[in-house]
Amino acid sequence: MIEKRNSKEELLSRIAERKIVVGVVGLGYVGLPLAVEKAKAGFRTIGFDVQPEKVDMVNNGYNYIGDVVDSELKQLVQEGILSATTDFSFVGEVDFIAICVPTPLDAHQQPDISYVESSAKAIAAYLKPGTMVVLESTTYPGTTEELLKPVLEAGSGLKCGENFYLGFSPERVDPGNLIYKTKNTPKVVGAYGDDAREVIAAVYSAVLDDNVHIVSSPSVAEMTKILENTYRNINIGLINELAILCDRMGINLWEVIEAAKTKPFGFTPFYPGPGLGGHCIPLDPYYLSWKAREYGFHTSMIEASMMINDRMPEYTVERCARILNRRQKALNGSRVLVLGVAYKQDIDDCRESPALKVIDQLEKSGCEVSFFDPFIPAYKQNGAVRQGERALTSELLRSVDLVLITTAHTPVDYALVQRHASAIFDTKNVMKAIKERDNIEVL
Repeated sequence: MIEKRNSKEELLSRIAERKIVVGVVGLGYVGLPLAVEKAKAGFRTIGFDVQPEKVDMVNNGYNYIGDVVDSELKQLVQEGILSATTDFSFVGEVDFIAICVPTPLDAHQQPDISYVESSAKAIAAYLKPGTMVVLESTTYPGTTEELLKPVLEAGSGLKCGENFYLGFSPERVDPGNLIYKTKNTPKVVGAYGDDAREVIAAVYSAVLDDNVHIVSSPSVAEMTKILENTYRNINIGLINELAILCDRMGINLWEVIEAAKTKPFGFTPFYPGPGLGGHCIPLDPYYLSWKAREYGFHTSMIEASMMINDRMPEYTVERCARILNRRQKALNGSRVLVLGVAYKQDIDDCRESPALKVIDQLEKSGCEVSFFDPFIPAYKQNGAVRQGERALTSELLRSVDLVLITTAHTPVDYALVQRHASAIFDTKNVMKAIKERDNIEVL
């Protein structure tokens, strides 16, 4: 006979007294900060990952995520509050487990949820009655109900709503954000049944400074995350299209945006760039468009913005060719220095970075490309490691035909760049404060 789950009242009491054990599956940019915050809140926390090197680094107190404080991680590990393992049998010891694994797109731009499925199977084999399971990975609406729930039930022999609690709470991590971290960003929670919503929300409330917003179902919570990032994708698509138009019209779009920002209502500023990067904004609209086709619905506005944003790396290379052409140089054979391969400023993350796509297209056009990034000395792509320049020097700047700024890193000496580069294409308007602009062109 299957043991029933703990009563809601008993579980709420154990949460309040910090007597539950928390598990986090996936110790990446989302999972490790979450595990650290749960441990800091007083919960014994076990991190699960299939990569032994990550597990070893955590157990040795070595931090590899920018948003985690090194000393905090080390102290939590030394105190025995936080540990990591590749052994999923320890799932049997936890009372709450958050799944924070990647959900990339496959080669056909369709959702790859294999990491979620394999994690669910690993969890199900050791799932005990009364456990709270929450998916945090960004995915299409319906994943929790259509994939996670049946896999957990089939693998454990338990029934959702009777023997274990199940919900979805989208991650809202913004790497490098100096104001909003895991702890002070509001959480959205959707789960199966009132009891599940209450106990899962109680766990997050015990960890976070900000409020937990409860919605009626996992699918509402899943759609919430998709809406947040699709909203940004569409507005960035709009501004990127205007950037192309304003270039043809001879209008500085950056100045236009600054003027529009003076309106105290009805306008939110978005900015153009060489493309979209990171794990969420470039991918989430594809999840939604893929799922919408199941209902015979085409997300025309969303797909239009995706087409614009996906074209920006190619457009960036076209602009590079025009800049070089005005200096009697061909793209083929020119030396180009790319400043910044991270997908956003002041972080060491180049996932889905548009800079990598720009570099690839420049090289296909015959350019000799080098890069400098103060946060990323090297990156791996297609199995090969690419080393960046060790320092940004006047000699390096004078040796290239074009400097292409693709990330607005603050530690870069842009005055040095302006003084020594023969031509600069600033796709982030990071050099806006520099007065001498004869060699600078903006997106």
